[in-house]
Amino acid sequence: MVVAVFRLNGIGVRLNGAILLDDISFELGGGEFLTVVGPNGAGKTTLLRILDRLVKPTEGSIELEGKDLAVIDRRQLARTVSYVPQTDLGGSDFTVRAFVEMARYPYLGLWEPLGTGDHEAVEQAMATTEVVHLGDRLFGTLSGGERQRTLIAAAVAQGGRVLLLDEPTSYLDYRHQVQVLNLLEHLHRDLGYTLVVVTHDLNATVGYSDSVLALKNGRIAFAGTPMGLLDGDRLAAIYENDFELVERTGGGVPLVVPSRGTGS
Repeated sequence: MVVAVFRLNGIGVRLNGAILLDDISFELGGGEFLTVVGPNGAGKTTLLRILDRLVKPTEGSIELEGKDLAVIDRRQLARTVSYVPQTDLGGSDFTVRAFVEMARYPYLGLWEPLGTGDHEAVEQAMATTEVVHLGDRLFGTLSGGERQRTLIAAAVAQGGRVLLLDEPTSYLDYRHQVQVLNLLEHLHRDLGYTLVVVTHDLNATVGYSDSVLALKNGRIAFAGTPMGLLDGDRLAAIYENDFELVERTGGGVPLVVPSRGTGS
């Protein structure tokens, strides 16, 4: 039996009278790769942020591994869940190694130096994400792909088995997109991480995932398999634009191509 990592029941988020999320209910199983999609303003980033308790729901409840998320100690939460936001975290003046080392904060007291276990966790995370050779580089000098792998290295070093990633392939060229997606697949398939990935790219991340959650206007518009999402009428209803679905050589999920001039 798969244990639910997250269980959301009737989650709503309202800010200054605006509804950001409304009646969001779903379960995320351990080791599952969930992709969250939807148009701009659908509530995708807000959903990630409530899972890491950076935003407080105004309605409903969330459980993390059977416990009320609202009462879990912040350090314990950080040992379970790691969040990789889309926005730049800064850190330009730190080396890659120092940046990843800072992710060990949930295990250290104030001014406490890293111990042997911390150094081992950092080395393993950097090896897994293939950034060991970047260890002495300043974070601010990295390319987009190198920076994204370093952010993921820090999330892995933090020790949580649940990774929340907001647009991890945005602004990357095709080669670095593939590198990041292959890394996420390795973390998921080979190492058993639970992933929640927000994306606009229906042709990349969706094909790697086990399940998809589509949001529109803060509500769930679809929850199911990638193949279930990739239906022309369903996509048109979610994005208010028509799409063509093109079969790929060798099978798998079809290629999604927006139709021109049909949006209103």
